[in-house]
Amino acid sequence: MAVSLRSHEVSDLCIGKPALKSLSLSATAGDALLALKKGGDTCLGVWVADRSSPERKLISGKLCVGDILCFLGVDDNLDSPADALKKPVSDLLPKDAGLVRRVEPDSSVLEALDVILDGASCLVVPIRSGGRRKLHHHSAAGGGGAEFCWLTQEDFVRYFFNSIAHFAPIAAHSVSSLRLVRSDVLAIQYDDAALDALPLIRRALADQTSVAVLTDDGELVGEISPSILAASDETVAAAFATLSAGDLMDYMDHHGSPPEAAMGVIKARLKEKGWKGMLELLESELYPAFSSLSSSSDEESSRRPRRLRSAGSYKRGSEEVIVCHPESSLAAVMVQALAHRVNYVWVVDEEDYGLVGIVTFADVLKVFRDQLKQSLL
Repeated sequence: MAVSLRSHEVSDLCIGKPALKSLSLSATAGDALLALKKGGDTCLGVWVADRSSPERKLISGKLCVGDILCFLGVDDNLDSPADALKKPVSDLLPKDAGLVRRVEPDSSVLEALDVILDGASCLVVPIRSGGRRKLHHHSAAGGGGAEFCWLTQEDFVRYFFNSIAHFAPIAAHSVSSLRLVRSDVLAIQYDDAALDALPLIRRALADQTSVAVLTDDGELVGEISPSILAASDETVAAAFATLSAGDLMDYMDHHGSPPEAAMGVIKARLKEKGWKGMLELLESELYPAFSSLSSSSDEESSRRPRRLRSAGSYKRGSEEVIVCHPESSLAAVMVQALAHRVNYVWVVDEEDYGLVGIVTFADVLKVFRDQLKQSLL
């Protein structure tokens, strides 16, 4: 097993992957938001010129819509979002420059996996052949015309899943027996202020997980996830500042066409707080009202917490929340996560659907790395 997998190179994981899109560190937050909206990408690379060789680019970080929304959610920026969107993206990037690291195409998959498990949120790989094998544990650099692609935790999990026959005994074990269920989840109560979720969302973006939304009894009724934030626009920052976590989920379910009643509440609370800039931004946007087909009973129902009905997934609005049980097998959880393009699966109790914890790709990858190390002994 170990011998065959050790022979694989990073380039094997890059087959068919598109070149990442990037923008300069001096670009504005508004430039980044526009690029994300127009390109449909979940994230952008951020580059700077190499001081020692200006024609080379250093990929110094990555940026997504969630980063911009968290940035706009700061009090000063809520008061003047137009000015905030003019600030450079350097103001938005995480302080940890090691979150994005570079590996060469001919590095081994296991070497690259060690870089991921050492704390990198993603890797950048030059789209080219040849060159010396080398790992860079800081920024990613390339020639002026070089292109890169992203490698994420998902790519590595998919790689191991495609070789699952090599891990047959361990793949059939339950996630609880493998101690993969983390209880230290990022969570907020349904009726808590959504603004309280912003620090949690920042952590979720860094950890590539999500923020659970719970009832007072600890039942999972939804989440505020990076994927739904990616489909949002800058005005969601106003919803964060004025709504509860539960109402925010309902707001985002409407994907840019929230009910007039919700918009009225947001505008009234912005006036109360004196955030005139965000209020002006909202009033400059066009929000199609719901048709008369939406009855008051439907709107009331949408504000009530949903109840989980089974393991696998359940739907709230247009988003699916992916769940499993403590006795679900590792292979089954991997299938769920990969099928829905998420880096985690929530773990709920089979009887009352209370949140037990979360299984993350980062921890799943540690299991496979440990298995490979044992086979080398």
